[in-house]
Amino acid sequence: MTLHYTQTVVILRAPFVADRYGNTTSERDWSSATRTAVRRVAVQPSTTEEAEGDRPAVTTGLRLITRRGVDIDLIPGDRVIAVGWLLEVDGEPARYVVGGRHHHIEARLKEVAG
Repeated sequence: MTLHYTQTVVILRAPFVADRYGNTTSERDWSSATRTAVRRVAVQPSTTEEAEGDRPAVTTGLRLITRRGVDIDLIPGDRVIAVGWLLEVDGEPARYVVGGRHHHIEARLKEVAG
């Protein structure tokens, strides 16, 4: 498969919210998120899952892939705007190393509707 690194994504990173005692919680303040544009990446379809039952939901997965030699600041908990969707980083981005050097990053992204 030939990838064309022609897409731009925006990485959103929100600070954690502090409780009334000043302790950091796991909740994020998305209204204060920083935005970082990353150019020349590939965003490809990955998986789609449907859950039925009391609360039907569709989970759509995409893969974000960087060019050879490119590392980006992307961590679990970040959100990414790509191909017109607001997506969540699904797990730890994979940082590939070839011959002892950084090669590229692949990150799973997901959008859950329902």
